[in-house]
Amino acid sequence: MSIPEFLLEVSIVVIAVVSLLTNLSVLLCFTQSADLRSHVPGIFVLNLSFSNILLALINMPATFLGVAKRTEPFGDLFCQAVSFAETFLTTNTMLSMAALSMDRWIAVVFPLSYSSKMRYRDAFLMVAYSWLHSLTFSLTQLLMDWGGYSHTYATCTVHLDREEGVQLAAYATFTALFHCSSFALCLFVLCFAYLKVLRVAKSHCKRIDVITVQTLLLLVDIPPSVKERCLSEQKKRRQRATKKICIFIGSFLLCFSPYVITRLVELLPSVHIPRYWGITAKCLSYAKASSDPFVYCLLRQQYRKVLVSVIIRVLRQNPYSLSVHSTSSILDTTEDTCVARIA
Repeated sequence: MSIPEFLLEVSIVVIAVVSLLTNLSVLLCFTQSADLRSHVPGIFVLNLSFSNILLALINMPATFLGVAKRTEPFGDLFCQAVSFAETFLTTNTMLSMAALSMDRWIAVVFPLSYSSKMRYRDAFLMVAYSWLHSLTFSLTQLLMDWGGYSHTYATCTVHLDREEGVQLAAYATFTALFHCSSFALCLFVLCFAYLKVLRVAKSHCKRIDVITVQTLLLLVDIPPSVKERCLSEQKKRRQRATKKICIFIGSFLLCFSPYVITRLVELLPSVHIPRYWGITAKCLSYAKASSDPFVYCLLRQQYRKVLVSVIIRVLRQNPYSLSVHSTSSILDTTEDTCVARIA
């Protein structure tokens, strides 16, 4: 085993473990908090988390075995099922991110009419469209028998053998449509929604800045340190929204764009994709499943509070047994001391 293959295997294992733990933590927060379940965006978050968990349980182990064995890890039928799951789950995760961005756009740009524009029925319809959209491409791939083991990506994925040159035009059309309707569409929705949100956030910050400056001018006796603290907080407020938007769009581009560009470039007959680059691009796309819980959930205050309360509740169940154990050990030590003194 070479060093690059070893590093790729370790990366896949780490990504799979982190994806499972973080996405299961998000589901745990939903089961323990009625407040989180009452919010409409929770439906999109649950759909995203379930897709990431299945991706970590099905596709990541298959890729790990493909890298380790350097050949198809399972039979053809199972490989087609894994390829079907990959197409469905990847498309569903992208559309879930697009739905979350649309929800944020409506909440920020139309705050007064948010409850009427984004209801549970609307959220379920958006999730149903996401499933239908994902199933359309997954079933097309299955019916055309385009799912199989790819040596370039060391996994079961959408794949067309070079010998099947008759279907090359149809396969190229399918691949282009698939990535345009999933990656390109979701990227457009993310940019549109979050840039609108950023514009509204900056306008709010300007209003707050004007009020802050006017207040500081009126308060003549205020200490200089307090003024500096207010101005620094004012600057952080302006940068906070920009950082969040960059994280949302930047993580999407960083994780998915190398893989999508590679899949489009390999359609050219004269281009050969190196195996290590194909597996690396695949690992980057898997990394999105481990970063999504932090980007959309676990770094928010509501989720942190619920998670901390669950951890505290679990830890409070152990002190009783620990105290009993410590008490018994103290008694044993006391008895030994008494015996030693009598002797």
